[in-house]
Order: sequence, then structure tokens, then C-alpha cells
Amino acid sequence: MKAAMTPPPWEHLKAPTFIKITVFSLLCISLFFLFSSFSSFPFPLNATTPPPPLPPFPVLEKTGIVDDNGAMVDKFDVGDFDQKSANEMLANLTRKYEERENERNKEVRVRVFEKFKVCNESMREFIPCLDNVDSIRRLNSTERGEKFERHCPAIGKGLDCLVPAPKGYRSPIPWPQSRDEVWFNNVPHTRLVEDKGGQNWISIKGDKFVFPGGGTQFIHGADQYLDQISQMVPDIKFGHNTKVVLDIGCGVASFGAFLLQRNVSTLSIAPKDVHENQIQFALERGVPAMVSAFATHRLLYPSQAFDLIHCSRCRINWTRDDGIVLLEANRMLRAGGYFAWAAQPVYKHEDNLQKQWKEMENLTSSICWELVKKEGYIAIWRKPLNNSCYLNREAGAQPPLCDPNDDPDSVWYVDLKVCITRIPDKGYGANVSTWPERLHHLPDRLQTIQMDAFAARKELVKAESKYWKEIIQSYIHAFRWRELKIRNVMDMRAGFGGFVAALHEHDLNCWVMNVVPVSGFNTLPVIYDRGLLGVMHDWCEAFDTYPRTYDLLHASGLFSTERKRCNVSTIMLEMDRILRPEGIVYIRDSISVLDELQELATAMSWICFLHDTKEGPHASWKILRCSKKR
Repeated sequence: MKAAMTPPPWEHLKAPTFIKITVFSLLCISLFFLFSSFSSFPFPLNATTPPPPLPPFPVLEKTGIVDDNGAMVDKFDVGDFDQKSANEMLANLTRKYEERENERNKEVRVRVFEKFKVCNESMREFIPCLDNVDSIRRLNSTERGEKFERHCPAIGKGLDCLVPAPKGYRSPIPWPQSRDEVWFNNVPHTRLVEDKGGQNWISIKGDKFVFPGGGTQFIHGADQYLDQISQMVPDIKFGHNTKVVLDIGCGVASFGAFLLQRNVSTLSIAPKDVHENQIQFALERGVPAMVSAFATHRLLYPSQAFDLIHCSRCRINWTRDDGIVLLEANRMLRAGGYFAWAAQPVYKHEDNLQKQWKEMENLTSSICWELVKKEGYIAIWRKPLNNSCYLNREAGAQPPLCDPNDDPDSVWYVDLKVCITRIPDKGYGANVSTWPERLHHLPDRLQTIQMDAFAARKELVKAESKYWKEIIQSYIHAFRWRELKIRNVMDMRAGFGGFVAALHEHDLNCWVMNVVPVSGFNTLPVIYDRGLLGVMHDWCEAFDTYPRTYDLLHASGLFSTERKRCNVSTIMLEMDRILRPEGIVYIRDSISVLDELQELATAMSWICFLHDTKEGPHASWKILRCSKKR
């Protein structure tokens, strides 16, 4: 028989008697501690006197607009307000909001802003709105030069890659040496040498193109040619009375290049025709230039822009279509300004050429131009100062005056018109100061700008000038602008020209293309009245220049405005196209915009740094400084 197994010791704990004893013991211990805590109260439980009163609450100053009875009152105190704390709190909230927005969009941007590919080698001189082969092929007619005008790709069909530089590209030769020679590999095209070598335009010497300074009508040099013009009409006074000049069909822009040393700003223009690289050569030399053509639309410059318009064998039929293209030149010529024409009809006596001269005489007379001087192969006319000659013509005289409601400064995709642009009755545009006073003189035409302000316009211009003067001074010191050898500069949102005026004051050896976006106020007439150069443009489309033609691009507040109208990546890719390798970009804009632009810049292989403005680290705007390292 097996012995009974001894139960484990914890089995006794399960007995009913043990459980009852344990519960009773725990109850006694709990009652003991409860009464002990009551005995520690500051007053006895059976006391008949009340406890001492609690200390009174501090008296608070009443604030608000409701009294003790809940009624609205007129007199009240708003309490203390800490401006510094409030500003810091607002800045923190703004920063947190922007961080949340950036995080929320980060995944989308990472997908969109992948590294951009490099375009095919065949696109190294690509100008999107002038090389749109498909659109040009579909034109109904090209006899008036339509194929040389803008035909931009549809939205979403534009440039989506980085335009490459030619093999062997080198940093441009700095100004003023670049006036006379540039690297061959930077513009490796020999067509002009083959066609114009005998006319002293351009030649090749070793690894460089050399520019002797001649032209078709001035093979002995631009300086001698300019002296002849000055002697023919002394009142022209280059650099004093005549500050802003348009050179049409400019070749390699030697006319404008040599006027620079006479303190004249010349905008050299030519179409992208059989001599397609002439504007590229001009910009490589460091001379203001732009691709542009007299065809069916107004040029992108305001009325009364130029003190002198020059055409030397520019291959334009000025009398075609009832003089429509000469009437466009008249629109852009300042009242009292001069038109200089150097061409075979001026001096050759062949029948067909004399017929052309007679047609030109009749047309210029009908628009009240005075033939001031005809000497050798140059003829110079002067535009009237007011409308009196136009109004005194016979009834029905042709061409007619333009409709009073026609805006002569409206130029974006506006058709040419066979009519004479009226001169403002108040003399606006004709009464500009002489240089250099006109740079800081506020022109009367300022009052004609369509904008929200009226009486404060002059104050706006003065404030803009002061603002940019301080900023340019800081750029020069902080970013060592004098060491950068900047020559070709573009201000992508120019306002009244305060940026370039500040550059003039600090004597930086550069020129500036002032761009006035179509999305803002048309301040272009004021820019020209101040003696500066500029153009109207829509940044949702490509600019009419060759790739690699600007050393510095400056954009202040541009992207905050334009991102409401088009994709900012379109603008950034266009900036990359027109910027030279090692070129610099300065973008002043809101933090939220710059975050996106910095990612785009990285995708384009730019090297960028974000800087605070002088307002400090909590300001809503910053500076994005980038360089193109390709």
C-alpha cells in the first residue's frame, strides 16, 4: 500500500479559517491608519470654533468690456501687452506652419524635382520661342518675317532639360578686353567670318574670334563712323543728349560696343536669320543685345524709348505695307529724337535704288520727320517734338493718327498698326533731362503709369532707389561683387529701375537688362526716361536670347507673383538656359517659395546658400544665392 503524499506547504493557505483570519487582520490595520491621519488635522474634530480663514485672493485688475452684472461698458482696461513676446510667438507659429506645409509637400516635391537630364547636344543654341519648328512650319505666310517672331511651345511642351555648353567652353574673357576678342569655343560658328570677313566685322586668330570694329557701311571702324554722325548733327551729343540708342540689324554689335566708351547705352537687335549667331557674339562680347525682328508685331519696347534709332544696311524694307515698319520705329523714337539710315539708296544712283530713296523721302515727309542731313552714305531725320505738324496736315492725309484710345506702350503680342503714334500733349517723353541727371530725375511720364498710387508715385521711386542702394552696398561688401567680373546682368522684375541705378552709383562695370513682367505695372517708359534699357516679358514663356548669355540674374519678389500663373520650374529652367556656367543667381523672396526653389536648384546642379536679409533671421523673406557649376 502506497504511503500518502505530503501536500505542498501553500495548500494550507487555501483553508477557509486562514482566509477569514487574514481579512480581519487587514481591516484592523486600515482603521488604525485612518484615525491616525484625522488626529494630525490643524483643529480637533469636536471643536466648536470655526477654523481660521484662508488667506485672501489677490485683487486682480478688471479687464474686458463686461461689468460685474454682465452688462457691456464703455470704459475698460485691456491689460498689459508684451510686443516682443507677441512677435516671437507669431514668428514661431509662422515657422511651425511653414514647416508643416513643407513636410506635407515634401514627398510630392521629391518626386517632381528629380535631377534634370541634360539636353541633346543639338540644343546648345536653343531658343524655345524662336526655334519652334513645328509652329513655324504651320504658318500661313512667312513673307513679312513671321518665322522670325515668337512661336512658343504649348504649356507642358516647353524646355524640360538643361541646355549643354559647347565642348571646350571657357569662362568668358572679362570686359573691356572682351569688346575686341572672345574665345572661339564659346561661340564656335564660322558663318559670319565666311560671309563678312572682308567687311572688317570679325576674324579668327588662334583660339579666339577678333573684332576689328568695322561694319558693312563703316569698314574703317565704328569710331570714325560715330565721329561722322556727330559732325553731321552736333546736337546729337553722344553721352549727353543721346543716352539710349537702338541699333537695328546690328551684326556683331560693334556700333553699340564703341558707343559704350562714349557713355551711351545701345540695345543691339537682330533676328535669328541666316546670320543667326550675331546676337550671341554681341552678348559674348559684353554688349547689350537681344534677338528681335521687325515683322508683324510691335517690338517689346515702349513708346518714346530711344533717343536715336540706327540702321546700317539692316535689310529692312521700311516702306512696305504703307510704311508699317517705319511707323513702328516712329512709335519707339523719342519726340525730337533722330533716325540714322546708312544704306545704298542714300548714295547710289541706280534706278531701283533711287526709287527706294524717293519712297523713303515721301514716307518720312508724311509722318513729319525732318531730313536734317544727308552726307555720303548716311541720312539723318528728326522726329517732331509735338503733334502740331500731324494736326496741320490736309484732311485724309495718310498715314492717319492712331486712335486716341490706342495705348502705345502696350506691346505684348500686339499687332503693328498703320498709324502715327500720338505724342503726349503735355510733352511727356520729350522733356527728359540730359545724362547723367536723368538717371535720378523723376520723369513726368511717371504720372501716366497705370497703378494703384497717384500722389505717392515719386515717393515710391525714391524709396525704391534708397532701398536698392543699401542692398547693393551690402552685396558688394558681403559677396565681393567687385571680384566677380560681372558684365551682363538681368533684373528679372525691375520695377522703376532702382536696382540698376544703384549699380551705376557704385560704379560697377556692367550693364543691366531691366525686365518688366506683363503680370505687373508697366513701368518700362520710366525706365527708358531714366536713360536705362529694358524690355517687356512674360516669365511663363522663354526669353528671346541665346543660352549662356548672362553673368548674373537677379529676381526680387518674382516667384511669389508668377507662381500663381505658371509652374516655377519653367522659370528656373529658363534661368539655367540663359545663365553662363559659373554664373550667379540672387533671388529675394518669401521663405515658403525659396524652399521649393532651393530644391529645384539642387535638381539643376546649382550650388546654393540661403542668407538672412538685414531684417534678421525671423523675417519672412530671405536671399537664395546660387551659382551654376557646369
